[in-house]
Amino acid sequence: MLNVMTPVIQLEPRSLRQLLGQYATGITVVTALDVNQRKIGMTANSFTSVSLDPPLILWNIVKSATHFEDFKQAEYFAINILNEDQYLESKHFSKSADDKFEGLDDVDEYMGIPILNKSLTTFVCRQYELHEAGDHYIIVGQIEACRNQMGNPLVFHNGQYKQANVHQAFAGV
Repeated sequence: MLNVMTPVIQLEPRSLRQLLGQYATGITVVTALDVNQRKIGMTANSFTSVSLDPPLILWNIVKSATHFEDFKQAEYFAINILNEDQYLESKHFSKSADDKFEGLDDVDEYMGIPILNKSLTTFVCRQYELHEAGDHYIIVGQIEACRNQMGNPLVFHNGQYKQANVHQAFAGV
């Protein structure tokens, strides 16, 4: 049975958001320093690799984000890819707070940039390009340093956190 295509102009923004949520993504916390050298961070699932030569990634930030201008102006930032046990960190960095790092004890620094120690992978990037795109900006970063740990990713799908359980038959494929 084929579903009828609906022109996007006929969809409410909430409906479009639900449809876009059908794409399962990993969860990251993007961290940086603001113009006053204070630690800032936010949860983001709009992250992807762009290029291996040079090593580029990108992530998106909505213009209404609390630290939008700070992230736009940050020369360096870190992408912390969360593991399946970091649900609370994801929720923590998705809420507004004056100091999102207050009370967190498992944070390190690289070049002054805050790094979440339990993350699966962390990329420290120099801002490479900015692109305005509707109500967001696309921030492209060139990877300058990285680290990796074993584990499984925290996944977000259809408005919910999930674990990335892959059936054993597919392991190693």
